[in-house]
Order: sequence, then structure tokens, then C-alpha cells
Amino acid sequence: MNNIAYDQELDCKGLNCPLPILKTKKQVDAMEIGQVLKMESTDPGSISDMNAWTKRTGHELISHIEDGGIYTFYVKKT
Repeated sequence: MNNIAYDQELDCKGLNCPLPILKTKKQVDAMEIGQVLKMESTDPGSISDMNAWTKRTGHELISHIEDGGIYTFYVKKT
């Protein structure tokens, strides 16, 4: 089990690209700098999407875990 502390949680399970990344962007935009978002997705494409999005925006992808078809990302707003 992962024990990364997070401030907000976003459930994108069952959504396909580009919805998980769009919802993540909207959520992170509303957060304070330094806060961490936990986002869960079932879309395998969200791995490359999240990597590309965090590189482009400068937000920090703290961790990415894959477990039983669920992809969990921890993103720190910078």
C-alpha cells in the first residue's frame, strides 16, 4: 500500500482519454501551490498523458502506481 499524503482525490475510473487529463487539469488549477492530488484512472493511455502533461505544465508527478488495471497518480501543484 502506498502512504503518500495527498490533499484532494479525483476518481477518473471508467473515463477515456482525454477526460482524465482534462479533469486533472481542472482540479489542479483549483488547488493551492504545494498541494497534492491523487488521481485514479482505468485508461492505460493516462500514463503517457500524465507524463506529458506534468512535463508541459511543470507540476510534479510524485508517483505513479499500477495495480489491477487501476492507475494511480500523485501530482504536486507547483
